[in-house]
Amino acid sequence: MEIGMKKFVMMVAAVLVVAIVVEGSEGFSLCNMSEDDLMTCKPAVSKPSPVDPSPECCKALSGADLTCLCSYKNSETLPFLGIDPDLAMALPSKCNLTPPASC
Repeated sequence: MEIGMKKFVMMVAAVLVVAIVVEGSEGFSLCNMSEDDLMTCKPAVSKPSPVDPSPECCKALSGADLTCLCSYKNSETLPFLGIDPDLAMALPSKCNLTPPASC
């Protein structure tokens, strides 16, 4: 998998971590994605039974500020929060998205 794609997916996973940590907070938003948007992608990055990202997940990712999301790419807490980094790395390609060149 291309390095830029891996970084982008890790960034998406980090955003999901933030969503999990603040789950239950009203009005949470990150990089143009609401908490609900972020949580729509969690089933696609969680073991033991991950699913393909839903159309809602892909739509949320496509409306996100991807450059902003890239700033969250180096999270070290993904496995602790139930997010599989390898599954997270697959989200952009499964959603037909291209990460920013600088990510």
